[in-house]
Amino acid sequence: MITDSTAIDRLIDSLPAQIITTDPDVVASYAADQSQFTDRALPVAVAMPRTTEEVAACVRVAHAHGVAIVPRGAGSGLSGGANTPADAIVLSLHRMTAIRELDTDNRIVVVEPGVITAELRNYVSKAGLYYPPDPGSVDFCTIGGNVATNAGGMCCVKYGVTGDFILALECVLADGRIVRTGRRTVKGNAGYDLTSLLVGSEGTLAIITEITLRLLPAPRQPQTLVASFSTLDGAGKAVRAISGAGITPSMLEILDRTTVKAVDDMTKMGIGDDTAALLLIQHDGVDAPNVLADIEQHCTSHGAGEIVVSSDPTEAEMLLEARRQALPALERLGDWLLDDVCVPCSRITDLIAAIEQIAQQTGLTIGVFGHAGDGNLHPTVIYDKTDAASRDAALEAFNEITQKALELGGTITGEHGVGRLKAGWLRKELDPVNIEVHQAVKHAFDPTAVLNPGAVLHIHG
Repeated sequence: MITDSTAIDRLIDSLPAQIITTDPDVVASYAADQSQFTDRALPVAVAMPRTTEEVAACVRVAHAHGVAIVPRGAGSGLSGGANTPADAIVLSLHRMTAIRELDTDNRIVVVEPGVITAELRNYVSKAGLYYPPDPGSVDFCTIGGNVATNAGGMCCVKYGVTGDFILALECVLADGRIVRTGRRTVKGNAGYDLTSLLVGSEGTLAIITEITLRLLPAPRQPQTLVASFSTLDGAGKAVRAISGAGITPSMLEILDRTTVKAVDDMTKMGIGDDTAALLLIQHDGVDAPNVLADIEQHCTSHGAGEIVVSSDPTEAEMLLEARRQALPALERLGDWLLDDVCVPCSRITDLIAAIEQIAQQTGLTIGVFGHAGDGNLHPTVIYDKTDAASRDAALEAFNEITQKALELGGTITGEHGVGRLKAGWLRKELDPVNIEVHQAVKHAFDPTAVLNPGAVLHIHG
């Protein structure tokens, strides 16, 4: 990337004043996402385009002057994917908030990237349709950011992740050209699947300006079961038994002992000090009562103590409150570093047990919660950022947890993305040939490496 201030000035001067700002306070607020332990610098400007054509204009000018661009959604990411390197401009898509089309006959919705995920879910629900992906930040994250990281959520076990609902994309390439990928038909195999390639690319290959999503008919009101276990092993065996029986609930979440205690201390739910693990399970099918009865039997046979099943939607929501309060409860304990790893479902309790050992070794509190149904856990390391030794211990714990996930046959990220936080870890997970292919793809889309340099692969121009 260039550091020529004259070129940067020319870039700023060539764009409409209403879509770019260099105000120091505004610029500083766009420098990073919500991640910890990630590099960031102040951007030189923030571009806030309102249309695809304005996005393309920004990118063309930046490309001509060799200035790096960091695309940004709501800035709610936790991996540093929206952090800016020096001499870069942020391209924020928060003004592109239109829901362009809702096709109820074909169950398709077309949206701009700045649409808030919860608002989209609410919008389509009024037409009797359902958009399943529900990241933990659903109330403030954007669809564009969800696509960039291939975000998931609590319903992934049954419905899948963001990428499973994307039919087509409109994107701006690194040189400012506009390209459309995918199609609106149910089936289609014409050419390479560029849509899937762009999903999860974290703004390193192109800038997404329109998303065509498939929808589902609205499901029945789910019923909820909560089961507490006095041993971690019992909870793990119950999860394996449920899966082995061919049961696919719409949600299967787990909270470890540390998280349960934090939630109980905050909410006074009376969960119990002897709870080593808590399973929260939902099913939204027509056969929900029978399915939950089978799940209850599996939990009981593997040592579940107290089991509560919802009798109505209000009670079902109340039972889920423990899971929704997991991170807020842990945040009350101190500064926090949230990890995102995924292991085979059969190894979930192995990972949690290893994390308990890591917590003892580092002297830190580490709470674990996540999606037991698909093996995606979120170990949350509590530390004191004002204490250098505590910061070092937190990073040590974070790295040991990530390494353990790989050793258990897992992956370094299930839904938060690589960003800058785990770019070094990507080279540990992928073999050298795989990395070479990644680099070739990056070069094909962005030969001068102006799009989000430093993210994912640490490639710079």
